[in-house]
Amino acid sequence: MRTALFLLVATVMATPAAAQVDIAGEWNRDNHEDQPHRVPGAELGDYTGMPINAAARQWAESWDASILSQPEQQARPHPAQYSMRGPGPGVRIQKIVDPVTARLIAYTIAGMFGRADRVIWMDGRPHPSEYAEHTWGGFSTGEWEDGKLKVTTTHMKMGVINRNGVPSSPKGTMVEYFIRHGTRLTLLVWIDDPVYLEEPFVRSNDFIWNPGQNVGPGAPFETVDELGDKPRGWVPSWPIGTRHTEFGEHWNLPFDATRGGAESLYPEYMKKIQEMMKAMPSKPATTSAAVP
Repeated sequence: MRTALFLLVATVMATPAAAQVDIAGEWNRDNHEDQPHRVPGAELGDYTGMPINAAARQWAESWDASILSQPEQQARPHPAQYSMRGPGPGVRIQKIVDPVTARLIAYTIAGMFGRADRVIWMDGRPHPSEYAEHTWGGFSTGEWEDGKLKVTTTHMKMGVINRNGVPSSPKGTMVEYFIRHGTRLTLLVWIDDPVYLEEPFVRSNDFIWNPGQNVGPGAPFETVDELGDKPRGWVPSWPIGTRHTEFGEHWNLPFDATRGGAESLYPEYMKKIQEMMKAMPSKPATTSAAVP
C-alpha cells in the first residue's frame, strides 16, 4: 500500500494542472483592433470609449506631444498600463521554473517599448506595501482561473492609457486575463483608477504565436537636444481650457460626444448623441482654441 500511495503521489505531482494553459513563446501583436489608436496614436480630443473623469480630461486636453522631445522625456518607457497595447510590441513570454522541483515561479515578458519588461510572480508571494517603489512594469502576481491566467498589477508609475495624454495614476490597479486559443493569445485588460476614472476601463488586445520571431536585447535610449530654439524651462502644453474640436469635426460628431465619461459607454447614450447632432452647427470651427 505504501508503494501504491507513493506512486499515486508521484503521478499527481508529475502531471501538469489541468487548468493551466502554457502562454510561453514568441508573440507578435495583431494590429487589427483599434489600429489608429496604436500607430500613429489616438488623436487629440478623442476620448471616446473611455470612462474618464473631469480631472483626466483636463490633463489630456493640456497635453502636448512635443513634450516627448524634451531630453528628460525621450527615454521614458511605456508604463504597464499601456505597454501591452502598442505600438508593437512583439513580446517573448518565458517561464521561470525551480531547477529542482520544476515548479513555476514566474513568467517574464520581454520586448516592451523602453524595455520596461515585466515579471509575473506565480509563487503566491504577496504584493508589497503601498509605500513600496513604483516602477514602469509594476508588481504583478498571477493565478489560474478556468484555464486563463489572471494577473493583478499594482505599484505602477503614473503614465498614460492612451497616447494622446489620457493619464493613469500611481493609485491604479490593473487586472489582466491571458487567454490562449491555439496560436492566438487574447489579453483582456481591466484598469481601476480612483483618481482618473469614473469606472473601470476595459479593453482587449490580440497576439499571434510567431515562433520565427526573436526578441533581442534592448537598445538603450539616446537623448538628444531637439528643442534648441526654446528657452530653458519651457514645457510644451496647451493652456487650461483648450477645446480640441478637430476630431469631432473630422468625423462629424458632436463635441460633447468625444469627451468620454462613463455615461458614453452605454447603448442608451446613442439617443443623447442623436439629440446633440440635431443642434450641431452646419460649419463648426476647425482649430483648437483656448476658452476665455
